[in-house]
Amino acid sequence: MARSTQLLHPARTAAAVRPAATVLLLRDGPNGVEVLMTRRSATASFAPGAYVFPGGGIDAADQAAHPHARRRATQSDLHLTQAIAAIRESFEELGILLARHANGQMANTADIAALDRQAPGENFAAQCVARGLTLAADEVFVLAHWITDRDLPRRFDVPFLVARMPDAQTPVADEQEQFEPVWVRPADALSRHAAGDFFIIFPTIRTLERLQHYASVDSVLAACASEQPWFTSCPRAGWLAGQEVRYMEHESPFGELALTCPDGQIAHHLDWQSDQPVLLLKNVQRLTAPNPGVMTGPGTNSYLVGDPDTGYAAIDPGPADPEHLDRLWRAAGGHIRYIVCTHSHPDHSPGAAPLQALCAQHGHTPPVLGLSSQPTARAHSNFTPDRELANGELLVLQGHGTTHTLRVVHTPGHAANHLCLVLEEDGLLFSGDHVLNGSTTVIDPPDGNMADYLSSLDQLLAACAQNRIEFILPAHGYVLGNLWDEAHDARACITHLKNHRLKREAKILGVMQKHPNGSMDDWVQQAYDDVPPRLWPVAMRSLLAHVERIRGLG
Repeated sequence: MARSTQLLHPARTAAAVRPAATVLLLRDGPNGVEVLMTRRSATASFAPGAYVFPGGGIDAADQAAHPHARRRATQSDLHLTQAIAAIRESFEELGILLARHANGQMANTADIAALDRQAPGENFAAQCVARGLTLAADEVFVLAHWITDRDLPRRFDVPFLVARMPDAQTPVADEQEQFEPVWVRPADALSRHAAGDFFIIFPTIRTLERLQHYASVDSVLAACASEQPWFTSCPRAGWLAGQEVRYMEHESPFGELALTCPDGQIAHHLDWQSDQPVLLLKNVQRLTAPNPGVMTGPGTNSYLVGDPDTGYAAIDPGPADPEHLDRLWRAAGGHIRYIVCTHSHPDHSPGAAPLQALCAQHGHTPPVLGLSSQPTARAHSNFTPDRELANGELLVLQGHGTTHTLRVVHTPGHAANHLCLVLEEDGLLFSGDHVLNGSTTVIDPPDGNMADYLSSLDQLLAACAQNRIEFILPAHGYVLGNLWDEAHDARACITHLKNHRLKREAKILGVMQKHPNGSMDDWVQQAYDDVPPRLWPVAMRSLLAHVERIRGLG
């Protein structure tokens, strides 16, 4: 984990979460699945004026009502309690009652009229029993699991549940907490929200985005049969284009927000720019070169590790862009002790020599470190460092009682001379092009080698375990990691990447076996049919790398 002394913002304690439950009541409409939503009071303490699904807090009476509810054999005690709470809340707020008589008939309007919606919650189950009703908790399924963002003053741990709307029942809002019940297709709710006339909050948006792809209520319920939520999320927030934005764990900016604002502070700006350094920790700055493109994403990330007392290591100075190199030099206050290139590709290493010369003009010449390009490298990737870095070598920055240690990890695969760096004290991995955010790196033979690449991923997994690495700082894209407070979040990213590569390779093998006489053009169209055709020329390089590995394995 990053040292607390290097965090950008003072630690703070997030508000405690309270258990709650909400339920999406669904029906099949003429144009697809519809969900029941209702508008919250404008004076509500949480999400005032937003359109939501019925729900609320879980209390002790919900757990005590287990004997009065039907349950599935696979339904846990926790999920049963949550289902009962959702049934109670949908009754109190909208007059919808998911309960059945002994003969299996669903509660009807006469049953609903006979019950007191204003009675205390602890009386709900008893009222149903007196009417001969059993709560239909077995018909309520777990859809998703949300935990309120760390920055908000009121926080909930809430499953989003799902159930079929009972026939012959009509929602009637309580006109206290909820108003204006409405049936709406998920896609229509999202478009109305985008137009500004149907306010919904982030968890509702993301849930509807997933729900809109289902054609029927049956298909939704079938997708919930595992008893596991589709996802679990505690979002994080930052700033983009002057607007507050939120992201889930699988979205590319999430790891960067987790590193820079671990306690949920809304302080980090996600806009890509090349004019100013971006602080990621007190001892880590990122400067993105102004070379955006298909292969470079928003640009090549140069990193400065260190502080004014220890001096700095400059990682991947990037292209030989004088203005970028000047900004890099100035961000380090001219105190650059090492210039390290992760590999020799033209968007990474050409800036090393001119940056060194810039430092020399001011009285200090830091060594350029890395691995020499191999004969397999293309002409524009020719690179010879002042000194070769050994696998496992330590680059140490020290000053005034502070130490920053970078350990070298040789990682051939993307390039024969590729290496990564581990910042040991803070559990950070500088991955160069070996691990990227938002795309998979191209393996381009002969300098690229898929077998070496996969083996290097295993080396990085071992490094993550050794140093409890949580975050990966790639040469392109935002910081990766902290997917869901796992013990070793970077390992989850690398494992996912390796599995993705092997899955692609299995697809390529299947295409090769089905079309043994096919050309590379034939194979790339079928093996990369999920990739836009404009990217097939790039995919062709990795396809060749996979084919070479497959043939090497026999």
